[in-house]
Amino acid sequence: MSEPFDTSTALSASFGGEIVWRPTPAHVERAHLTAFMHQYGIADFNELMQRSTQDVAWFTDAILKYLDIQFYQPYSQVVDLNKGIQFPKWCVDGKMNIVHNLLDKYQSSGAADRLAMVWEGEEHIIRNFTYRELYGMVNKTANALRSLGLGKGDAVGLFMPMTPEIVIALLAIAKIGGIILPLFSGYGAGAIVSRLNDAEAKALFAADGTFRRGKPVDMKSIADEAAAQVTTLQHMIVLQRTGQSVSMMAGRDHWWHELIQIQSPQAETEVTSAEDPLMIIYTSGTTGRPKGALHTHCGFPVKAAQDMAFGTDVHAGDVIYWMTDMGWMMGPWLVFGALALGATLLLYDGAPDFPGPDRLWELTSTHRVAQLGVSPTLIRSLMHHGEEQFKGQDLSALRCFASTGEPWNPEPWKWLFEKVGEGRRPIINYSGGTEISGGIVMGNPLLPLKPCAFSAPCPGMDADVFNEHGRPLRNAVGELVIKAPWIGMTRGFWRDRQRYLDTYWSRWENVWVHGDFAAIDEDGLWYILGRSDDTIKIAGKRLGPAEVESILVRNPTVVESAAIGVPHEVKGSELVLFVVLKKSAQPSEELRRELHDLVVAEMGKPLAPKAVLFVSDLPKTRNAKVMRRMIRAAYLGLELGDTSSLVNPEAVEEIRKAR
Repeated sequence: MSEPFDTSTALSASFGGEIVWRPTPAHVERAHLTAFMHQYGIADFNELMQRSTQDVAWFTDAILKYLDIQFYQPYSQVVDLNKGIQFPKWCVDGKMNIVHNLLDKYQSSGAADRLAMVWEGEEHIIRNFTYRELYGMVNKTANALRSLGLGKGDAVGLFMPMTPEIVIALLAIAKIGGIILPLFSGYGAGAIVSRLNDAEAKALFAADGTFRRGKPVDMKSIADEAAAQVTTLQHMIVLQRTGQSVSMMAGRDHWWHELIQIQSPQAETEVTSAEDPLMIIYTSGTTGRPKGALHTHCGFPVKAAQDMAFGTDVHAGDVIYWMTDMGWMMGPWLVFGALALGATLLLYDGAPDFPGPDRLWELTSTHRVAQLGVSPTLIRSLMHHGEEQFKGQDLSALRCFASTGEPWNPEPWKWLFEKVGEGRRPIINYSGGTEISGGIVMGNPLLPLKPCAFSAPCPGMDADVFNEHGRPLRNAVGELVIKAPWIGMTRGFWRDRQRYLDTYWSRWENVWVHGDFAAIDEDGLWYILGRSDDTIKIAGKRLGPAEVESILVRNPTVVESAAIGVPHEVKGSELVLFVVLKKSAQPSEELRRELHDLVVAEMGKPLAPKAVLFVSDLPKTRNAKVMRRMIRAAYLGLELGDTSSLVNPEAVEEIRKAR
């Protein structure tokens, strides 16, 4: 690992600063964190962090009880570390099925009539489901799966838009003891094939298509192309979403409405071991095939519910919406967390700015959203439309924003906090990953916030920032690490034990190295500054791309930007910047020089960019992560690696031409 940042430049540019939000007594009194600490006689958040990280077994047991996670057979031991910190076994001898805790247990109480899920389509159709109604639909779907010969241990893919049926299917797979394979709804056939083949999937939930900006988009032909290349696939269940004409293969394909409506609304929930496989979520690596992060019934859902409770402070009856896709971990996170807490999850299938930029705020107003999850990219694109987009909407139910997926730049963060949030709604920043089952660091309702910051690690996460020698680092940028196990950690990569060890455990003994750049400032607030493999080292100075990007987006003509390092025989690397302008702005040499000089003025001449290139878009994943490693590969004419999560390949071609 290279030398720490020069704090005279980087610290002032991207982290630190003044506290802009402090919790009110009402925030503190209402918080799940407060109730949890009172229950266990814990005086303050610092004591909670100390106890939760030093005694992982105590904390995990306490969380399971606080969340009322019920077991058919109780566990004899919270965690067994006999195989090492890399492969802990949780809830030893415990028998449970997470669906019992999301639906079944509510049916004998008044909670059954509470709203579990609200859906709105791009065409303004709205559907509501109580916990009782959702329970009945999941049972019908579970019976349908069993009628096809599917059961415990069978892997089933989800390639559908964000409709109620994708939630119902996800829960039904878990109910029969199957393995959920969430797939990004924008995947091409190749990406679907690699994932279904790796897990030896026996069935696939699909759809005829979806709507995007008022137009139907085909999905069935993509599913057909993929299915033809998966020898284990026996069945495809197809949702009629758009009414497009599609081909149906006799014997393999079944219409959702024909197969499921004839089933009984009563079904037994499979009794599974707490550590039985629940879900494999595939994530893209820099090279090679996608990594299948394995999760269990007592793992991912418990961590999701804990973070949702302690971070975004979701309570029973709250409506939470997160702009996501089921193929990204935040989709299952939303489902598991909200239902475990007795809350209401909102789904929206469509573009968040269609037919206009007020659509997101209209959704928030119409459905009385209490916790709103967004991405920095979305806010950057919306803020240029001004304040009229939200001024006419009733946002009185909204208590907080939340954000994950990429680092913030200060200007869009401040716009969301000050303009939309009126300076009183916190932005609960959240960062972790698919392999974490949620967050490593997160805001919460008890601690103050600075722009772009995280309040602290999530309780139970023994996180730190290390320098290149594996020692703790403060007030400078280093490697984000975790030093103790947690219940949500992946149980390894599907059928690839060594790759899991190489990816996270090979640098320092018994230390999880997450691959993120992080910093802790003098007040103890945390910052995530991009992937450490995106790091740029110029003349001995290590530079996080978010640092430079924050400078560029201060210019009123810039919508977003990406910074990469390219080889230089003297400096090691030099900086190349890609800039997306507002539609009203035009590229020019004058603007190029202005942006160049802005970076030099902020970061110093040694970090002067080699080039500032104007492009119409940046390569991104569906959850709006800018794919800097792909930008770099395209610019240098290298192999792109795994492109399955890329949603706009035309942006890569534009970069190739730009070089």
